[in-house]
Amino acid sequence: MHEELRAALAGLLDGLPPKQAAQAVERLIANYRGRTPTDAPVLRDRADVAAYAAYRMPATFEAVRAALAAFAARVPDWSPATHVDIGGGTGAATWATAATWEDPRSTVLDWAQPALDLGRELAAKTLPDTTWQRAVIGEGLSVPAGTDLVTVSYVLGELRPEDRRAVVAAAAAAAAAAARTVVLIEPGTPEGYLRIREARTQLTEAGLRIVAPCPHSDTCPIVPGQDWCHFAARVNRSSLHRQVKGGSLPYEDEKFSYVAATTLDAGPAPARIVRKPQLRKGQVLLDLCTAQDGLQRTTVTKRHGTHYRDARDASWGDDWS
Repeated sequence: MHEELRAALAGLLDGLPPKQAAQAVERLIANYRGRTPTDAPVLRDRADVAAYAAYRMPATFEAVRAALAAFAARVPDWSPATHVDIGGGTGAATWATAATWEDPRSTVLDWAQPALDLGRELAAKTLPDTTWQRAVIGEGLSVPAGTDLVTVSYVLGELRPEDRRAVVAAAAAAAAAAARTVVLIEPGTPEGYLRIREARTQLTEAGLRIVAPCPHSDTCPIVPGQDWCHFAARVNRSSLHRQVKGGSLPYEDEKFSYVAATTLDAGPAPARIVRKPQLRKGQVLLDLCTAQDGLQRTTVTKRHGTHYRDARDASWGDDWS
């Protein structure tokens, strides 16, 4: 699905003046970092939407796919037949959902018609059955009955606090009634983590179980202001991506925070690796979030046999047992 998305994005900025694209990207960066909560669509016109898609879709796709993969690993025998992406814009999370499960029927809800129009255009060949629907993202939002999976990615930081709570409440209510699963993704910044932490509390209070990344549904053991929970997804940059972002490396690491909650009969992993493993001579240091002991560091040595080999192959964000 990554290559199909890259092909769909190719040529997106053809004919758009570089200065206009750069200005749109700068304004979108401010919104992406959560500095300008609003009660109006962030994507205002075709130039905004084209810049956003070129700048953000590859990274958003990889972050959402990583979060969905972590959830899917806990429910290997389940797949969503229907999916709703709240505030989905040009549809990166819908592409990620299609890359994770086979043939889900997706509906993208967004209040920016230009984003929906471009998303439909980009997905026309690969995801032709996707529905693109204009909706207010905030108070009064409802999720269609019969939805199996709800995603909300890189949206909460754009909203006023009351709209943010309304969106999470709508997703939680849908899951508790029938939707079964909610996955929320935000930038991997201290502020993005705090939004996920707040939403996580809403989800558990609504009766959902946390399946990923947390190994439990209790209070997060991280002390706000001292650290934050986030992960990284590798993004292979196309020439278009490098052009828009002004980078020279062929890749970048997208940092993200997320939570996956469900009413399904599924349990979390015993522990999760919450920092990049540190390789030493004959040993691996793993920083873990655990179900019983909170945050802890464990040292795995050659004496641990297959566990040592597993630790050397482990990555930031993986399950651990």
